[in-house]
Amino acid sequence: MSAVPREPVEPPQQDINADLGFGSVVSRESRQRLLNRDGTFNVEREGLPFLHSLAVYHYLLNITWPRFLAYVIGAYVVTNALFAAGYMACGPGALTAFHGEQMPERFSDAFFFSVHTLATIGYGNITPANAAANILVTIEALVGLLAFSVVAGIVFSRFARPVAQIGFSENALIAPYKKTRALMFRIVNRKTNEIVELAATVLLTRRKHGVDGEREYFALKLERDRVVFFPASWTIVHPIDDGSPLVGIGDAELRESEAEILILLNGFDETFSQTVHTRSSYKADEIVWGARFKPMFNSPKADGTLSVDIRKLSDFDRVPL
Repeated sequence: MSAVPREPVEPPQQDINADLGFGSVVSRESRQRLLNRDGTFNVEREGLPFLHSLAVYHYLLNITWPRFLAYVIGAYVVTNALFAAGYMACGPGALTAFHGEQMPERFSDAFFFSVHTLATIGYGNITPANAAANILVTIEALVGLLAFSVVAGIVFSRFARPVAQIGFSENALIAPYKKTRALMFRIVNRKTNEIVELAATVLLTRRKHGVDGEREYFALKLERDRVVFFPASWTIVHPIDDGSPLVGIGDAELRESEAEILILLNGFDETFSQTVHTRSSYKADEIVWGARFKPMFNSPKADGTLSVDIRKLSDFDRVPL
């Protein structure tokens, strides 16, 4: 009785969506981390028109408040200085305060007259005295109206735009977990608002055969991938069991394969009634082996209220694996 030939079994194909949109070129050619700790990408866009690549509005929305205020103050001072130079260029009789004054005093009077005009204060102690100065006052008044409208709009957008200020622990840990070990990292809400229905997606990316190999992506199964309420901290845990892509792999292998843990968090901000998200990653050299996070909770207060010390977010103790 002859044996029935068996058809060859094709190897399982990797999910085309597993790379999260980085694509084969970025996965293969990039020699930097795919995702920075602050959630930005290491991919530049070239060939855009100048105005599109400038993206001033987007930039001003995303920079820190100190930098934004520094830009506003700097632009305010420079604008007034330019208009002051313009008033001086209109002649020695452009403003009523110019009579009998030297150049430094003229610039000072012109600068503060520009401040009064730009802000529509109008004390009236200095007035334009010729046609050129009056034309310049008209232009500056219009510039002031437009500039304050733009700045007010950006400030409102910065306040009104929901941003998830979720802090990540400085390191991810490989810690003892039940009868095996687990990859874990900790997050906390750095704002006083409440986030509900917070979901976590965690993936591992690494190169198949050393630094020149293709990248492969694995979704890491979490002990718990979502929480309904997020009032305190959350330690996100991936058990390294038989089904984990990290089983049997050590620190040296992760570093050699340029491994990176990619994290995406999505939640619902109750204050703005909008979905917010944030992302981050850990490279292999940011994973500490043989450690466990220290507790973040302080002792209960007299009325029984618990408090979380955010300063302890990244604190850990060394433990044997």
